[in-house]
Amino acid sequence: MRLLLTGGSVFCGGGFQPLEIAVSEGRIVSVSPRLPRDGAAVVELNHRFVVPGFVDVHVHLREPGFSYKETIASGTAAAAAGGYTAVCAMPNLAPVPDSPEHLRAELEAIAKDARVHVYPYGAITRGEQGEALADLAALAPDVPGFSDDGRGVQPEDMMRRAMALAKKLDKPIAAHCEDERLLTKGWCVHDGAFARKHGLPGNDPASEWKQVERDIQLVRETGCRYHVCHVSTKESAALIRAAKGEGLPVTCETAPHYLCLCDEDLEDDGRFKMNPPIRSAGDRDALVEGLLDGTVDCIATDHAPHSAEEKARGLRGSLNGVVGLECAFPVLYTELVKTGKVPLETILNALCVNPRRIFGLPGGTIAEGQPADLTVLALDCEPHIVAPERFQSMGRATPFEGRTVNAAVYMTICGGKIVHELESVVVARDAAKGVIRGYDRQEGGEP
Repeated sequence: MRLLLTGGSVFCGGGFQPLEIAVSEGRIVSVSPRLPRDGAAVVELNHRFVVPGFVDVHVHLREPGFSYKETIASGTAAAAAGGYTAVCAMPNLAPVPDSPEHLRAELEAIAKDARVHVYPYGAITRGEQGEALADLAALAPDVPGFSDDGRGVQPEDMMRRAMALAKKLDKPIAAHCEDERLLTKGWCVHDGAFARKHGLPGNDPASEWKQVERDIQLVRETGCRYHVCHVSTKESAALIRAAKGEGLPVTCETAPHYLCLCDEDLEDDGRFKMNPPIRSAGDRDALVEGLLDGTVDCIATDHAPHSAEEKARGLRGSLNGVVGLECAFPVLYTELVKTGKVPLETILNALCVNPRRIFGLPGGTIAEGQPADLTVLALDCEPHIVAPERFQSMGRATPFEGRTVNAAVYMTICGGKIVHELESVVVARDAAKGVIRGYDRQEGGEP
């Protein structure tokens, strides 16, 4: 069945235009001010905004190995609800995808249960142990890049060898930068004012930026495409800016919580516990500046679900990791766009365009012949709160819980199929809280 999207403003040519979009067999077949209706299922968008489907290049879907935290099915349902049509899944799984044999279980789960496109990373080292290279050459045809996310590759020579091979394979290295020699035992927050006030062990920013510095030198030696995961410090941003100025193939991502929060916002609650930690106001502001000047290429959530019990032990005892797929865009729009800090187009480039360019993923433009991976946004809608109890994800821990937002993902189309639709944006007041009342519906299915 051909879909016809009408009555929306379409992100095209760097801005929004009143256009209609025809979709058939997973592709965009036409984009025009007026298209024929014959035989089409007409979807009225009521002045909402159509953009290329979001891409998150840093998520943890937990399957195989940790399905009590998240599954391919639940994680990609969360992605669809957040407007994402593609995600890149990190390899800290069981088994770790360090060979085609170990990758097979993940690929089979993706083929069976994924609601959106899932691109699994291959590991840099066997078992993510940093002691021997994974089978990068054999993995390369099935992965967008290589990462040991969750752990930094500690031996310099091991990272050098990985980069040299990744260069030959024309695949990027996506690096979790963390020099374990600089970590305080038992750290749970940024080494700043909050840590000192509450007597908590802090994470030294140098543990991140020192390894960024090391790896950029290795890029100079190898020419490898190098992507820095979840940048959190002003020093890392400065190093990456300088590397780009040299013409080195260096890119990076940061997360909504590093752009919108600082350690002054912390509470002794597991939903504020992640690695790297939320940093100082100066770090936050430097990352916003980096987003504006192109130093920061992508916004990725580092969606990392855990069980309720694993996140119920406060800052000291909770596991690192928060969820973010379902609230990322509403938070970014409310905190950065509506406040005038960042243009909407910059946010969209970081969510839609740059991730695809860096990792060689299809789509990213709304034009004839492109994949029909689209996100429809309700902007400046009725204020409502981030309500984790309504998440599709099995994880509930987000530092944005209870925050009032002014945008919502109205519809997500992946491969030409409606995989998420918010039937209404109605605010229901419960004491001081308002909750979006909506639900997801598969195309042609029952609510």
